[in-house]
Amino acid sequence: MNPSEPIPAPPAAKLQRLREIIRACSSLLVAYSGGVDSALVALIAHQELGERSQACLGVSPSLPRREMRHAVKLAEQMGVVCRLVNTLEGDDARYAANGADRCFFCKSELFGRLIALARDEGWSAVADGVHAEDISDHHNGIAAARRLGVRSPLLEAGLVKQDVRDLARHLGLAAWDKPATACLASRVPTGVAITPELLGQIDAAEDVLFDLGFTQFRVRHHGQLARVELSAQDLSRAIELREAIVAGVRAAGYRFVALDLEPFRSGSLATQPARQLVTLPIRGHKQ
Repeated sequence: MNPSEPIPAPPAAKLQRLREIIRACSSLLVAYSGGVDSALVALIAHQELGERSQACLGVSPSLPRREMRHAVKLAEQMGVVCRLVNTLEGDDARYAANGADRCFFCKSELFGRLIALARDEGWSAVADGVHAEDISDHHNGIAAARRLGVRSPLLEAGLVKQDVRDLARHLGLAAWDKPATACLASRVPTGVAITPELLGQIDAAEDVLFDLGFTQFRVRHHGQLARVELSAQDLSRAIELREAIVAGVRAAGYRFVALDLEPFRSGSLATQPARQLVTLPIRGHKQ
């Protein structure tokens, strides 16, 4: 969406319903990532509950460092208290095995810690940023939330993604058009073990793309090969910056760098079968 376009009328009835749901919680801890969904919940909670709300950011090797910095800065801009909560999903062998249910164990760790904080400190509820269109894509994480009694105010108010973005823009939330992000483990094929070192390697490789000005990207891990996904409009620019991308991603620990000619698509490792990738030698490098 072009920022210069007229701001669409927000779904007023849904906003009112969202405010009522959050107000009824009395006090609230919000599982916060810095994305537009959880940021909207954190902002409305701050507006309705004031000091009786906090945004809780789960911190672990699966969170890109640049996303942590963004989330903390965004919370400051909103005037929201942002609490860093260390999570240890990597210590759970079921998570580290990286099966199809990895997200269930990751979210169980995060929500379990937040529920414990709520119980120990007297918070009335814990909420996440799940909206009505997340149900099919994030069923494992949602199952973990439901199992532990976590609320989903956006879902309860009937908001879809476009509603969230329209409300966030109407309320002046800087993240209203922020591209969707996901944990670093989503870059690793199912069945390949997750380690802090592997996540750090991916994070370093993606920092290269971020520093070069790309905004929507993934570095998919295929052993010694990094498969770079970019938005369709960025593919030609990536060719122009080829040498910088190759040098930076190799410095992160990869031997080969491939640019995927299909544009970025969320969950590509989870939804598509393994396929052969071809890399082109750079400056006579022999494979």
